[in-house]
Amino acid sequence: MTVTSTTRPAGAEGTPGRMEGVFLPGDSTAVLREFGVPEPGHGQVLIEVGASGICGSDIGYIYRGYKGYRGVDGPAYRGVIAGHEPSGRIVAAGPGVRRFGVGDRVIVYHIVGCGLCDNCRRGHYISCGSGRESYGWQRDGGHAPYLLAEERTCVPLPDELSYVDGALIACGFGTAYEGLRRAGVSGDTDLLVVGLGPVGLAAGMIGRGMGARKVIGVEPSEARRDWAGTLGVFDTTLPAGDGTAEAVADLTGRGGAGVTIDCSGTRPGRSLALEAAAEWGHVSLVGEGGDLCTEVSDTLLHKQLTIHASWVTSLPAMSELARNLVGWRLRPEKAVSDVFPLSRADEAYALAAGTSKGKVVLVPDAAQ
Repeated sequence: MTVTSTTRPAGAEGTPGRMEGVFLPGDSTAVLREFGVPEPGHGQVLIEVGASGICGSDIGYIYRGYKGYRGVDGPAYRGVIAGHEPSGRIVAAGPGVRRFGVGDRVIVYHIVGCGLCDNCRRGHYISCGSGRESYGWQRDGGHAPYLLAEERTCVPLPDELSYVDGALIACGFGTAYEGLRRAGVSGDTDLLVVGLGPVGLAAGMIGRGMGARKVIGVEPSEARRDWAGTLGVFDTTLPAGDGTAEAVADLTGRGGAGVTIDCSGTRPGRSLALEAAAEWGHVSLVGEGGDLCTEVSDTLLHKQLTIHASWVTSLPAMSELARNLVGWRLRPEKAVSDVFPLSRADEAYALAAGTSKGKVVLVPDAAQ
């Protein structure tokens, strides 16, 4: 859709001047603060947020206490509106916007890259080494009624999918999809998913869509394991512990799973993903944090394993995923256990950081 450039952003009429957004103080609370509603500049769009997910990395790096990571000086969170998993509808477009326009439904790829380096030109803004910024971390995110986004970070949200679906695609489902794409899931492979949090549930659903012969989940929490078992995604869900790798080998009848993916981000989870992989298998690591400790010869070399380390996904792959989900007739919102209005963000974060069975999502108060 072509948008005519004017001195006043297209569609800006009717939006309020002020709004409340979620700020994370780093003390295991989420508070509402007042912010101005921004106007889109050149190449930018103003999005009315339809849904915004709470991600495990928000919990680990911001909610419980501010942390940094390699390449960032000081805390990664810069006191902005939180939330890096937004989707919504464009209500205003600035000059120079060419692909999207007012009324378009979009998912927001949560990283803004320089757009010029090799990684950005491949669509991997997450790996930009020249001034990368993340919505909800270094620039205002989606836990508010409106979000100012760069047009080049927007991905079309198919009409068949909801805003909640779009919010899940924006990070967790995109992460799982990239990990499974690299590992080569197909109808000839069994899939083992280690860790049945939101990303693990996404991996199970996507693996099913990609045609995995059998989908097996492993999760130490009985409540999460039981809930995952009701979703119609996993052939079997197993507790973590001694004998789990042998159980996977028995279930597949192939000595293990042809593809395993660790979504737990823990040492035991990663070790199980390696131990339970079949000969010539592929192991995908997508869980953040922790470390990896393994015996090399018997576990890796003698089984001829290939290990893939995958961080989020690319813009083209995210768009591809949205289309594929429609074709597979899969709805990401199936992985959502709890939906809260924005005004109850503190409750939502407490649940996401504690005993939630699945994904926790924030939506506008009017949607409740």
